[in-house]
Amino acid sequence: METSLRYGGDTKALRIHAKEKFPIDLKTHLLVRGELDTRIGAPSYVSAVIRHFYPDLSASLGVGLQYDKHEKLRYSVRGKKTFPVTTDGLLSFNVKGQCDVDKEFRERKSRGAAEFSWSIFNFQRDQDVRIKVGYEVFDKVPYLQIRENNWTLNADINGRWNVRFDL
Repeated sequence: METSLRYGGDTKALRIHAKEKFPIDLKTHLLVRGELDTRIGAPSYVSAVIRHFYPDLSASLGVGLQYDKHEKLRYSVRGKKTFPVTTDGLLSFNVKGQCDVDKEFRERKSRGAAEFSWSIFNFQRDQDVRIKVGYEVFDKVPYLQIRENNWTLNADINGRWNVRFDL
């Protein structure tokens, strides 16, 4: 099980996040995630998604359910396609999208992004760094992610930010 501690400027609460991947076959797994909000002492997010990977296309597709303390139960479809920019695969261009609908199929929320991802192995001794610079298409918001070994910082042009530490 992978766990992380997360804190965001918008929630002002420490959240404990956990996820587990259950293999179904070589290219498919069930991803179960959950999050505990320490401020309210209750789960704030739970999801189960079946993801299938298409290695020949450098793509993945996922479908599932998610429960959010604000929006309740929603169905979700997500996809991602990676285009390597360099032959070593350390610099890539990613296109990803997600569409969530409520259980009555009335309210739809879409997200989509295009981003460059640059992985730098051994940036310093025993330190790997990944930098993502992207643009959220529907909200029209540029964003940045910097990941160093277990630490991740996400920020966007609107001043939203969060930090994550993988345990």
